[in-house]
Amino acid sequence: MKDTSTGKHRIGMAEFQRFGGAMLTPVLFFMFSGIVVAITSVLTNTMLVGDIAAEGTVWYGFWTTVNNGGWTVFNNMEILFAIGLAFGLSNEAKGRAALEAFVLYMTFNVFVNNILTFFGPTFGIDLETAETGIKAIGGITTLDTGFLGAIFVAAVIVWLHNRFFNKRLPEWLGIFQGSALVAAVGFPVMLALAFLFCLVWPTVQGAINSLQYFMSNAGLLGVWIYTFLEKALLPTGLHHFIYSPFQYGPAVVEGGITYYWMEHLQEFATSTQGLTTIFPEGGFQLQGLSNFFGIPGIALAFYFTSKKENRKKMLALCIPGVITAALCGITEPFDYTFLFVAPPLFFVHAFLAATFATIQYACGLSGDMGGGLIDIFAKNIIPMWQNHWGSYVMMFVIGAVSILVYFLVFRFLILKFDFQTPGRGQDVEFHTKADYREKLASGAEADAAYLDEAAGYLVAFGGPENIASVTNCMTRLRVSVHDSSLVKEDAAFQEWGAKGVVRNGDAYQVIVGLSVPQITEAFKKLVEGRAQIPEGIVTK
Repeated sequence: MKDTSTGKHRIGMAEFQRFGGAMLTPVLFFMFSGIVVAITSVLTNTMLVGDIAAEGTVWYGFWTTVNNGGWTVFNNMEILFAIGLAFGLSNEAKGRAALEAFVLYMTFNVFVNNILTFFGPTFGIDLETAETGIKAIGGITTLDTGFLGAIFVAAVIVWLHNRFFNKRLPEWLGIFQGSALVAAVGFPVMLALAFLFCLVWPTVQGAINSLQYFMSNAGLLGVWIYTFLEKALLPTGLHHFIYSPFQYGPAVVEGGITYYWMEHLQEFATSTQGLTTIFPEGGFQLQGLSNFFGIPGIALAFYFTSKKENRKKMLALCIPGVITAALCGITEPFDYTFLFVAPPLFFVHAFLAATFATIQYACGLSGDMGGGLIDIFAKNIIPMWQNHWGSYVMMFVIGAVSILVYFLVFRFLILKFDFQTPGRGQDVEFHTKADYREKLASGAEADAAYLDEAAGYLVAFGGPENIASVTNCMTRLRVSVHDSSLVKEDAAFQEWGAKGVVRNGDAYQVIVGLSVPQITEAFKKLVEGRAQIPEGIVTK
């Protein structure tokens, strides 16, 4: 969507937030696919399930087929990022933008392939003999630029879409308007980009290799700094720029930690060497440990510092949040409950999360542990248990200590500074419309509930005319507005279920929860006029 007050798309924090939301779309696919690959790796490992998994058996053939299906997402990661970013960052006609991104990104890779096929020696690259730096993307052998290259190319395509999609041509050229014009303009642009990448990427790759060496040897300090920044930048949405180059990019290992771990999972599982020896880079993927060790400690502190008459309500409030954080790794709903009432505690949380991740790494823990228990058990503990059970037992021992430390530190700070965390005041409820929502059934009534909630937020933002852009991340509705003075106070959003509102100039983040995709779609329908604000929707 465009900022009609200037005729240009806004640039600033709102754009970073939109980028983070767009990054989330392809990332969501990695979670399920990673679990599939991990489980099938166990089921095809003869050391774990016996001779039934031997090559040539029906068992082996079936589960190998399932395993290869799980690898589809990882093997086409660049395509997913190119499409996902185009969908998330385009101003309008997002579906067409995604299709344009696929066509032009694949065209870019075909150009790279042909340039290197015919002129490879000029660029110091031989497709026939190169052992590194080359990858097949969508069946096309091209430069292995990873998600960084895909993001750069996608950004150019998004710019072309936003610039030319609505360009009006003379009537006799009308057939070339819209996506056809974007593709036509993008064709020579992709050729130029392909030449540029062939020219400069070997140098970039050398810089990446140096970065990988540095970060891999950064030791405990590197792990601490990375984990602290990943947690501390969560409120701004900039944490995406911290974890993405490590988890899915080349910051420490080619292809990203998630891809590399899955690719070598069976090899790691059969090794008797320590986890930090066989995969030291996994220290940069331990931030998930705070999800199921830190959050329970915080919840206990909230409970025992609340008024006695509020403790039953506190249990009802904290238990779902703890379960969601521990099992799924989704911590935003819980984090934001204290971010807005006691911001210093959030940074204490980031400090403790980084400290205990570093301690775990120092004690020999490594792997792909960026999510919740479901993800960690499937991708780490179950396949690796036979030869590395000692590391995981130590993980839970240190984790138990961290729960206690979290509890004691948070309890002390809450009481010392009299932070008004949930339960210490008169109200422990975050959803003032909870009773209304609970009465709604599934199906059409649930859709109506999403529309009502979205309409409540839209009214609080000053109406459809005040909306400049809309997107979302895992739990937050991200909106930029034309006039911040029209946006109402946080209470107007909380009236409809929001857990809080982050304000940064004309960029806002409404903390919605795990229903945010449905809320976002309903919000967009209202903004675009495809749905009407229900009668009686007002905020107090």
